[in-house]
Amino acid sequence: MPNPLFVADDELASLIFEYCRGRLNLDPVPLDLTGDKRRLEEALAGLITPEGNDPARVLDIFAEKLAPAVISCDSPRFLAFIPAAPSKAALLFDMVVSASSLQGTSWLEAAGAVAAENQALGVIAAQAGMPAGAGGCFVSGGSAGNLSALVVAREVGYRRFAPDRPARLRVAVSTQAHSSITKALTVIGVEPFAVPTAGDRFTGADLEAALRSDPEEGDVVAVVATAGTTNAGIIDDLAGIAAVAERKNLWFHVDAAYGGAALFAPSVRDRFAGIEHADSLVVDPHKWLFAPFDCASLIYRNPHLARTVHAQDAGYLDVIHTDAPEEWNPSDYAYHLTRRARGLPLWFSLAVHGTDAYRDAVESGLRVARQAADLIRRTRGLTLLRQPDLSIVLFRRDGWAPADYDGWSKRLLAEQIGFVTPTKWQGDTVARFAFLHPETTIGMVAEILATM
Repeated sequence: MPNPLFVADDELASLIFEYCRGRLNLDPVPLDLTGDKRRLEEALAGLITPEGNDPARVLDIFAEKLAPAVISCDSPRFLAFIPAAPSKAALLFDMVVSASSLQGTSWLEAAGAVAAENQALGVIAAQAGMPAGAGGCFVSGGSAGNLSALVVAREVGYRRFAPDRPARLRVAVSTQAHSSITKALTVIGVEPFAVPTAGDRFTGADLEAALRSDPEEGDVVAVVATAGTTNAGIIDDLAGIAAVAERKNLWFHVDAAYGGAALFAPSVRDRFAGIEHADSLVVDPHKWLFAPFDCASLIYRNPHLARTVHAQDAGYLDVIHTDAPEEWNPSDYAYHLTRRARGLPLWFSLAVHGTDAYRDAVESGLRVARQAADLIRRTRGLTLLRQPDLSIVLFRRDGWAPADYDGWSKRLLAEQIGFVTPTKWQGDTVARFAFLHPETTIGMVAEILATM
């Protein structure tokens, strides 16, 4: 008898497709709630057995017990952390990727998928103004992209000192850099060179001054700038930092995991001046380019440098490494080997809808952020902490302590009005909106603010 794992089951397929159709058609998408550990354990108790279960029963448990215990980041009322709002086309094509068991490790195995992914990468690289030869691959997220890029920066830095490796290397970072940057430096054995900033924004003048005052500046081999900090949406002085990096022969890495999507928006494109000089760039389509999890683009100005660092050598891999210039192995450009063709849903949605639709969707998030800032400024008892650079808005309820923000956040979620979590800004607990979903309205924002 055939193994049931591999038998086509029309009834099971219909069951799953019906659920997916219903989920895709939810309007509006509910926020749902966090889970209760005891109830989840009760729902799952004894479910995995030697004999298996009726798939309808398992799906019912998922739909009724498990899914409602996952807060929907694609709800237009999800305004915490960095939300996600995958397009319907991207979600549907993600099903194609899964149902087809598509992978994207090498050109030999997955040329069609790799070619399409590279087209999508090319769109992002072009928006950033990077040269025609730029390229890379899709990785799981900004953390993986930053780590992979900084490994290349380290190795290029070591080559400065060949044949002798110095006792240490350092990478210049600001206090607003994403936590994944310092974690990556720890993993790869490189020290952070913390650059004091005169304001909230990391500038070329800050970097120049820090290097000038350091007696051992020669071991600083790279600098990381952020194009849209996660906490406040601040875009660093990319042009100024790039100029210093060029003079000092530093690898210039730009973490644009969240903010890079705004390269598509004419209203703020000028704020990214200098990003075209990046040696490596990370932009996460699963954040603000309406792709499903997990999808981050990692792009190098000179992909050959990355390939010399990341390509893995083994007898069984010799067959995928050839001298043919048209053959592109995504496994050569990050620390991964096996990888899902995670860029295809973005590619499909871009091809179906066109870049103008992406421009308009990103501009929508920027517009509601400006409207929210204006509303906060006009509302008694609320203080806008800074005019938003992108789509993150920081504000304070006058007189509130941390416990007030926590209680307010829990009430909002319990009443399904919104998912808004507090953050820390300059040592104080404050409120934070992160706008990405094109269907988030200023009316929703007003409803949330009225609860304060």
